[in-house]
Order: sequence, then structure tokens, then C-alpha cells
Amino acid sequence: MDQQREAPMPPPLSILVVDDMQYSRTVLRNTLERIGYDDVRLAGSAAEALDALAQRRADVVIADWVMPEMNGLELAAAIRRRDDEAGRYTSIILFTSKDEDKAMLQAFHEGADDFLTKPIQDVQLAARIYAAGRVAMLQNRLMETSSALETANRLLEQQSTTDPITALANQRALNQRLEALVLETQARGGGFCLALVSLDQQDDEQVSPHKDLSSEVLMGFARRLRLAVRPTDLVARIAEEEFALLMHVHSPEGFNRDLFKRVLASITRDGIQTSEGSVPILVSIGAHFHRSDQPLMTIRELMKQTRSNLNQARGQSGARVVVT
Repeated sequence: MDQQREAPMPPPLSILVVDDMQYSRTVLRNTLERIGYDDVRLAGSAAEALDALAQRRADVVIADWVMPEMNGLELAAAIRRRDDEAGRYTSIILFTSKDEDKAMLQAFHEGADDFLTKPIQDVQLAARIYAAGRVAMLQNRLMETSSALETANRLLEQQSTTDPITALANQRALNQRLEALVLETQARGGGFCLALVSLDQQDDEQVSPHKDLSSEVLMGFARRLRLAVRPTDLVARIAEEEFALLMHVHSPEGFNRDLFKRVLASITRDGIQTSEGSVPILVSIGAHFHRSDQPLMTIRELMKQTRSNLNQARGQSGARVVVT
């Protein structure tokens, strides 16, 4: 004679039973433990259940529909709000003596996943709990995957707009901000200034033993450049030895073009300190100021004009700054 095979153990679940009747709570817990679930907590009210969930989440909540103060429908709605805020999912099963389609639809509308009518049969309860637990695990796994993808996408977006050595913005970030400033200036007035800042080779008489600008020099120069302008100004590294500044100007008539001479003096006051000592630097700045009442220029035209100014600055002696 064939031996009767034992029923497979259900997957581990955290279950919270909510009922204002102690006898009903105890019967449900005993039934669940007999089925094979050993993580079963009890709550005598909806408020007590919410406190228990705040301390430790549950995979499945089984709640009586009719309870004083806050009923099962209100509890389901409260759990759904908390789940939305926490980015997780709790399966909710409501049980009651009501046996109407209208009641069932109302339960689903308030966020319940399933509906059981008293008296609850063991086999029926086991099947519903298994299904509810499966839904919760699948939903939470999907949310975790979506959250991980969102985090990865944000990281990729940040990496795509950040220079890996200096942690400044890169050319892509500069183009995005410049495009936004062009549109804002045309729509709301004001102006902006784009500047290119170049770390140039030293003159023959000033040749440093560190001809190749190391990452230490770049990082030190980036910090110095960041401190020389306003926190709201964009500072970007757009080439090996070339940086950009983008400044929004609310009142064009008050814009001081000598600003860049002060920036130049600040960033070239002495050499950049590295692990091998101080490295002297030579810097050129070309800048172009654009007002809203001037003809609209494309990003390509703005960059071309600014680079032309930078090239002129490189050919100068003394203050290597050209601003138009």
C-alpha cells in the first residue's frame, strides 16, 4: 500500500492577524501554525496592527472587516498609504461574515487583495495565504529591482555629466546648462557669461620639471577655480587642460568685465601644491558676455566666439584675459 506523502512546507512568511476578538485571533494563529507558518503575530485592533507593522513589516495581513474605532477597510487603506511611502507591498486579506458581491468589490477598492467569508476553512485559508504571500514576494522583488534600476540610472546620469578626475561638470553638463540659460535669457531677460580657462604650457625660461599636468594639479586647480567664483556658477572641465565657467547675470548693466582679471589673479597667485612640490601654472581666460537684447546665438556660435577670445588671451603678455 502506498504511503501518504506529507504536504510540502509553505514558504516562510511574516503574518499579522488582526481581530478584536481574542478567540478568533487565537484560532487563526493555531490554524496557521498547524499549516506550517511559525512567524505569526496578533493584534487586537487596527491601531495595534499599525504599531506592529511600524516595528516590523509583514508579508501578509489578515484582518477582520468589522472592528471598533478603525475597521478592516480603513486599516487596508492605511497600510496601502504606508506601503506607497516605504516603497513596498503588503498583501491584505479581509474576512467577515458578509457574503455580498458589493462588499467584496468595496474591499478590493480599498486595497484588499483577497476576501474570506466566515467560517474560514483550513484548506481555503492555506490556499489564500500561499497566494497572498506569493503576490507580496513578487511585488516586493519587482519594487526592489525597479529601485535598483533607478539608482543605477541616476548614477549613470551623474557619471555622464561629471568629470571623473576633478568631479566637476563635463562638456555635456555645460551644454545642457548653457542651452537652458540661452532659453531663459531670451524669455526673461538678463544675460550670461561663458568663459574658457586654459592651463597653458610654461615659457621656456619657466619650464617646470612637471611638464605633464598630473591629476594632482588638475584637482588642485579645479578646487581653486571653484572657490574663485560664486557657488551658483557652473564650473566644468571640458578638455584635458581646459575648463569652463558659466555665469548667470540678472542685471547686465551691472556686469563687471574686470571680474575675470580678479579670477585670474586668484587662481594664479602661486603654484599648485602636489606630492612632488609646488607646480607653477600659466593660465589664459577668454570670455563672452551675452545679453537678452542681443541677437540670439547658438551654443556652437557662443563656444566659437569664446574660444576666439581665449586664443587672443594666449597671445598676450601680462594679464592673459580677453572679454567681449
